[in-house]
Order: sequence, then C-alpha cells, then structure tokens
Amino acid sequence: MRDTTAPGEPGYAGPVEAVRAWLRRRPWVMDGALAVLLLAGGANDLDARTLPASLALAGCVTVRRRFPVPAYVAALAIGAAQVIFGIGTNPTHGPLQPTFADVGILILLYTVAAERPRRVSLPGLVAWAAGCGAAGARYNPGGGQHQHPGAFVVVVGVFLLASVGAWVLGDSVASRRARSAALEERAVRAERERDTQAEIAAAAERVRIARELHDVIAHSLSVMVAQADGGVYAFDAAPERSREALAEIGRTGRQALSEMSSLLGVLRGGPEAPSLAPAPAAADIAQLVTQAREAGMRVSLTVEGQARPLPGGLSLAAYRIVQEALTNVRKHAGPGAAAEVTVRYGPGDLVLRVADDGGGSAGSPSELPRYGADRPPGPVGNPGNGLAGMRERTAMYGGTVQAGPRPDDGGFEVTARLPLPSHPADNPPATATLGTP
Repeated sequence: MRDTTAPGEPGYAGPVEAVRAWLRRRPWVMDGALAVLLLAGGANDLDARTLPASLALAGCVTVRRRFPVPAYVAALAIGAAQVIFGIGTNPTHGPLQPTFADVGILILLYTVAAERPRRVSLPGLVAWAAGCGAAGARYNPGGGQHQHPGAFVVVVGVFLLASVGAWVLGDSVASRRARSAALEERAVRAERERDTQAEIAAAAERVRIARELHDVIAHSLSVMVAQADGGVYAFDAAPERSREALAEIGRTGRQALSEMSSLLGVLRGGPEAPSLAPAPAAADIAQLVTQAREAGMRVSLTVEGQARPLPGGLSLAAYRIVQEALTNVRKHAGPGAAAEVTVRYGPGDLVLRVADDGGGSAGSPSELPRYGADRPPGPVGNPGNGLAGMRERTAMYGGTVQAGPRPDDGGFEVTARLPLPSHPADNPPATATLGTP
C-alpha cells in the first residue's frame, strides 16, 4: 500500500528512511550488491589464479547474515591459502598484492562482531590479527629477500587498523542492538504489568459493585416481599393496610431503582451518566430501621456513645453491614422475630450489633445456618454472600465481624467492629433508644 502521508505530518518517513526500511526487509539485496562490488573493484586484476578465490570470498559475503561464523571461517581459510600459495595481484613492476575481494574478510569480521557475542567475535579478531603478520610479510612492498622493515610495519599496521576498526564497529552495533532490545523488553514488561494492574483494579471494582448491588437488591426485595405478603393478608379485612403496603412497596422500589441507577451510572461513565445521589451513611441507619419496621418487622435501635461524622467509605460500610444483617433477619429468622440494632461509638472503634430472637418454626429457613458456607443452595439464597460481604467491607478498614447463634437467648447475632479515627476524648457519652413500637 502506497504511503500518502505528507511531509511534516506524524508518521511521515523521508525517502532515505523508506529506502533503508526497504533494504531491511530484503537483506539479500545489500549482500548481493556487496559481492558484486568486491568482484567489480578488482575486475582488471582478475585472472585464472585470483578469480576462484575472489568468487569464493564474494560467496561468503552473500551468506554472511545466515551463517556469519562459518562464512568468516571459510574466508580466513581462503586468505590463508592465498598467503601460502602466493595468490594475489602482481601489477607490472610491482610486488605481489592482496586482491580487492580480500576486503570481504573485513566485512565478515564486522558481521561476526555485530551478530555474535564477544566470546565468539574476539577469537575471530585474534585469528585475523595473527594472519596479518603473515600477510604483511607475503605482500611486503620490498618483496622476497629485499624486504624493508619500515614498509613491513606500515603494511601490518594498516591490516591491523582496518581489522580492529571493523571489529569495533560491529561490536558497537551489537551493543546498540542489545540496549534497544533491553529497552523494548522493559517497555513490554511495564505495559504487561500495567495491564495486569488494570485487570486487578477492574476485578476489585466489579466485586465492589456486585457487593453494592447485592445489598441494594436483597434488602429492597425482602422489604417489598414482606409488604406484599402483608398486603395480601390484609386485603379483605383492612383495605387501608393493603393500600399502605402498596405505597411502601412503591417507595422501596423507587429507592432501589435510584441506587441501582447510580451504580450503573458509575459503570457507564461518560457525559450521559446520571448525577450520583449521596451514598447511604451511618446516620441513615435510623431511617433503615424505620423502613424495616414499616415492612412489618419488630426492630429497635439503640445508639450508644457520642455520634460523630465518619469518613465516607467507613460510613457507607457501617450502613451496608446493618442493612445486610436486617435483610438476613427478615429472610431467615422466621415470622414474628424481633431484632435489636445497636450502634456504639467507642473511643477508638464503631461497634455494630444486630441480634434477633430466632422465632422461626421448625423446618423454616431460620433453622438453617445463616451466612455460613455450609448453607445448602436453594430458596434460602446464595450461600455465604451476606457474611462474605460484611467481612470484605470490614477488612477494608481493618475491622472484624463475628456471626453466630446466641447461646443463651436463642436466635442469631452479628457483631462488627470498625476502627475509628481519633477524636477528642472530652465528648460526654450519650445513649438514645428507639424502641419497638
């Protein structure tokens, strides 16, 4: 697909970069061009003796990316054969010289240094440096028995400088690639960790929203069912009571819909999300008890200690714990059961206690373990959700929950303790009681 990005726009690649990208996708083009260049550079000096060695070196360059070490070893063997058998160019009135194709050995040394670790490339450099002395002696400009020491040193120095330069260049390329790979791996790992943290946060948020929905739906539906049952019984004898029950069902349903809309609005987000109503708080426990009493439950509320403002999350947790406990009393304690709600503000903690007298008949759901994981599935409900939700809420603030049968008076009792922030100790204690009507 043709690139239509204009110059200056993000993602625009200039012609040079486009050519480089094209060559990176087709490395055989560059290697083939190097091989042709090695042969073309010494074409005037090729003869029956130098042509086979030149062709072999060009072939090694062609396969240098796929087989860097074998190609380099083969090139060293070819160079050693040239030195041993005196294969090289011999211009008129001049000494024996290496062929132009011998530059391919330097290219292969660069490739080994760039593609392989130093433990592999360094021995290759040493092997080539050892051969430079033999090559310098063979191709010394003085030649034969009339060698000039100064010229020998110059030739060997040129050979060594070129080979070391090729190795250093290849090793720097390898180091740069290693750094780039390390940075890329670190970026991938950081992205993976970020995604994992996002998944953990999303899972925690789903659990929180599920807990809120459970509290809202379970409590509201239990109130509505109780009101509906009462309205059915009173329909003929006391129509006015039935009308009041229907009105209470409507109010409870609208409240539940409002709270669910708030939760769903958080899930939706965006500009279309509805405005959120204030979350229930510990101060609304009295209203919660009043609502339960209007639904037909015999329940009393006692507030001990000096009530004071609580942090938003802690206050919501206190409200939800009492709400869930009352819901379970209504569902499992049996008809006619009475409940006591106690809210005690201590010096360092908030104690919430909901106890019932468990007046259910034999075989009723009140006979089954409440809150526990051993409760059988069925009409009783989803086992363990109530206590699990309470424990999760209290654990968020370092609190504890105890739930179990009352050993002396019968029934069931739930006690939750939530640590409170420090406050002035000179507040006088107060006790208020909202009795059972």
